Amino acid sequence: MSNTLNPEVVITRQAEFEPAPLFLNRWSPRSFQNKEVPADVLASILEAARWAPSASNNQPWRFIVARTPEDRERFLTFISPFNTEWCASAPVLAVAFAHQVSPNGSANRWGSFDTGAAWGYLALEAIRHGVYTHAMGGFDKDLAKETLGVPDDFEAMAVIALGFRGEKEQLSEKHQEREIPSSRRPFKESFFEGKFGDNLNF
Repeated sequence: MSNTLNPEVVITRQAEFEPAPLFLNRWSPRSFQNKEVPADVLASILEAARWAPSASNNQPWRFIVARTPEDRERFLTFISPFNTEWCASAPVLAVAFAHQVSPNGSANRWGSFDTGAAWGYLALEAIRHGVYTHAMGGFDKDLAKETLGVPDDFEAMAVIALGFRGEKEQLSEKHQEREIPSSRRPFKESFFEGKFGDNLNF
């Protein structure tokens, strides 16, 4: 899956340069099949996150995974209704937490940044296996920590739905309208040379 662009991606995503296809193939659908993610595939996806870079190799990320119906129901108690409309069908849910304290006891100002890198590794490894991911911020962070027994020095960063992609028609009309790979702003608006706003030319 990672060697060619998916047809739907070709329609909405045109890279100005040439990254590997898996970078464009990764997007965030809301429709998931009622199909289990094999344990070995899920393990590979999580293993990829383990190898993300982090400041001083502190590895501040922690992921709590829900695979059973009971665990997924528990997760749905702290996810917003707007998101539970679609993510309830995902076979796997996970919450990414960032440790906000360094091993020496000082505040870890890089914890959230590094946890974001781990999430990115996870998402890219997932699409390599044909598994789609959708990270969401619409959830009660404090309730998530309380429900899952997470220590105070961790911050909940995102809930992630994982699974094989389902049919758009199983979504409500409002979600169907958004079930397409998003585009990106032009390259020149994100990357500068020397100082802010100066074009980086190749």
